[in-house]
This record gives sequence, structure tokens and C-alpha cells, in this order.
Amino acid sequence: MFSSYPYWWLALPLLLLPWWWHRQKRQRLTAEPLATARFLPAAEPQQLRIWQWRDRLLLLVRCLLLIVLLAWLAATIVPWRGDTVLLDKGADPVWAQQQIAAAGMGHAQQLELPAQPLRWLAEHEREWRATARLLVVSRDQQLAMPARPPQFAHAVTLRTMAGTASGDQAPPPGLAIQEVVLATTPERLPLWRAMFAAFASVGADQAKGGLAVRFVDTPGPATSLIIWDRPDPAPARWSAPHWWLGTARVHSEKAAGQSVSLNGLRLQYADTAQGRIWTSDAFPPRDAEAAYALYQSWQQLQPAAATPYGLTSQQWSATPATGGRAAEAEPARWLAYVLLALLMIERVLSHARRN
Repeated sequence: MFSSYPYWWLALPLLLLPWWWHRQKRQRLTAEPLATARFLPAAEPQQLRIWQWRDRLLLLVRCLLLIVLLAWLAATIVPWRGDTVLLDKGADPVWAQQQIAAAGMGHAQQLELPAQPLRWLAEHEREWRATARLLVVSRDQQLAMPARPPQFAHAVTLRTMAGTASGDQAPPPGLAIQEVVLATTPERLPLWRAMFAAFASVGADQAKGGLAVRFVDTPGPATSLIIWDRPDPAPARWSAPHWWLGTARVHSEKAAGQSVSLNGLRLQYADTAQGRIWTSDAFPPRDAEAAYALYQSWQQLQPAAATPYGLTSQQWSATPATGGRAAEAEPARWLAYVLLALLMIERVLSHARRN
């Protein structure tokens, strides 16, 4: 049975009711009977519209009350999602469709795999109906193994493809792999591409080996660097350990950050919720010397991190009423608090209006 969740917002025309109610409010003029009134022609009692500032405030509160009520109903009533596939866009399409067909999920809704799939599932699990099944199709090493086995209220199946995904070339021996998101303009894209080509050649001349870069469109758990060289702001949900911001955009973090000088380059950085943001006039480098200096600085500022163990294909059975999942979820409880506060304000204003 299809849930009625999306249709709660069709009740928004109910906001016209408070407006109509306030416009219908009238106050009868005080009429006193007089002994000589029988000699005057009869007249109907007159009514006068009263529209004061507190009435407008009361109207606003009542409209907000209805909006929050609809939002609370939409977020807390019946879950609306059915069988769902979380698909990694970088996975081999042929292999991914084979996994979906083998699981009998060809009819299921397909969503893009989020940056942290296990955490995202725990936070949004209340959106799925009790009978829904979830399938996660991903490349290898895209999901880091958690410290404790995850528990979900729904059956979740994970299918990972071992080896390098389709479209990525295997790196030469001795090269370190870095997953990078490169978001720039077409005019500056060749400069950034040339920089990473210089990185690989510079590192290959050193004893510790070179650097292989795998470009992706959206950040994931394995993404170590996001290069944002576009005039529009980056998505708020993106996160990575390091960000390089091109000179095409001025960010507020640049003025509030700290400065460091390495290898003849002046770098500014600031720690944010999305990661450490770096800015420099050397982004992107224009020549081989600048690329070499930037490569040396990057290696010095980025300590070697332990490679996390990746999750392999497995299945988690449904575990109803798991305390950990409920604690990590994002319920719409705050909407109920807002609704209660607005109701109290509406009652106070209504009482003040009558008096």
C-alpha cells in the first residue's frame, strides 16, 4: 500500500482559513435605546471591521501553527519508502545491474550512494516501511568497516565489487592512490590536470614512489581531497579531510584562517565542519617549479593515514527496536516542541485580543 506521506503538503491551502477567519471578524457598534428613537426611521445595526497590529501577529502565528502541524504530520506519520537500492555511480554498470537482478530488486527505487552509507541509513531508516528491503551496491573499499557490527530495523544486503571499478586504470606498481574530486571551470581544467600529471612524474623520481589520482564526481569515504575552483558555493553535505579552493572564489574562511609558508608558497588554511580548507595564490600552479613546490608541501602537510579495512559483500538481518539505531536517528521531535510553543503563543495572543 502506497503511503500517504507526500500528500500531507497538499493541505497547505488550509492556510487560507485563518486569513478568512480574521477578515470575517467584526465588532458591533454599541447601540443604546432611547425613548425618542421611535420617531426616527428604522436602521439596521452597523458592524465595523477591526484590524489592529495584534490581529496581524495572531494571524501570522496561526499560519505558522498550521505549517508546523503539516510538517510534523508529514515527518512522523506513515513511512513512504519501499524496496530501495543504494547504487555507487562509480561501479561497473553491467555488474551493478546483475547484482540488482540477482537480489530481485529490479523494481526497487534507486538512490545514489551517500558519502557515509551506514550512518545515513541509521539516520533515515524511519523513512522505510517495515517490509522494505535495502540493497547497497558499491565498489570495493568504498565502505569502511565499522568498529561494531551495524544494526538496522530492516534487512540490508551489501554487494561490493572486488578490484578496480570499470573505467579506472590500474595504477603502476609503487604508486599511491588518491581519490580526488575536481570541480572547476572548463577553462582551468587543463591546468589542474597538468598539475596532477606533474605530481605523478615528480613522485616517480623519488624513492618513495609516485602518486596516482582517481577522479570522482562526488566525495566518498575514500576521498582525500576536494578541489573547488568554481564561482558557486560547494554543496554543504560534501566533506573531505582537505579542500583546495581556487582563486576564482573568495571564502569567508580565508580571512579567518591561519597562514603557513612552505617551499616558497604561502598557504592559508581554516578548519571547518567540512574539512580543512586551503587557499593560495598558487592554485593551480602555472609551471613545473610551482607544481613541484606544491607537491612537496602537500606531502608534508598530509600525514600518512592508516588504510581502513573495507566492508565486503554481506547481509545484515533486521533487528527491531535497536537502541543504538534509535539514538542515532533524527526524529521530528523538535517539530512537536515548536508546535507546542506556537500553540501557547497563539493562546496568549488570543486571550490578549479578547481583553
